[in-house]
Amino acid sequence: MSTYLPWNVSGSYFEACNCEAICPCRIQNGRPGNPSTYGVCDFALSWLIKEGRAADINLSGFGVVLAAWYSEAEPGTPWRATLYVDEQANSAQRDALAAIFLGRAGGTTRQNFAGAIAEVHAVRPAHIALDHTPGRRSIKAGAWVTVREEAVVDASGAVACGIPGYDHPGHELRASLLKVDDAPLCWEFNGRAAFATDFAYRSDK
Repeated sequence: MSTYLPWNVSGSYFEACNCEAICPCRIQNGRPGNPSTYGVCDFALSWLIKEGRAADINLSGFGVVLAAWYSEAEPGTPWRATLYVDEQANSAQRDALAAIFLGRAGGTTRQNFAGAIAEVHAVRPAHIALDHTPGRRSIKAGAWVTVREEAVVDASGAVACGIPGYDHPGHELRASLLKVDDAPLCWEFNGRAAFATDFAYRSDK
């Protein structure tokens, strides 16, 4: 994946999962997290890239969504995922986004989360609509993924998530809807955990 080196992407982040809020996986006030609420975690993650580049490929302005799940009963809790990349990107841009957010181009994404991805069901160009505005955050990836923010959750002290990085504390939220309908990934939850912050990922070199 040296084609994409060096790379960097930064912007805003919003996610939701099937855990009860505050998601026990979070670090709160420096205290380590715990296992997920139900032992199986179903989730959707979104990144809105404000500034980004992979070698000479411009990635600014694009949205990326990842839907995945894991079971804590399985050693290593490997993720099984589908990635949605902005259909407005050209083929070179889509390939670069997939390489970065699936961890194939190394760097912070692989270190923070993508190293856990064991199986990729698909990489889909999609109409991606991300609103990361506080109070109305939402995720839409075609007809496959829908997430809507409901409310801020009262949290005493700093809350951080490993996916954007523990050095990017953010806001614990509740999602009115988390829906994924893209077999074999299919679930729908209401009133479950969500989280928002910023992110800044980069290549190893």
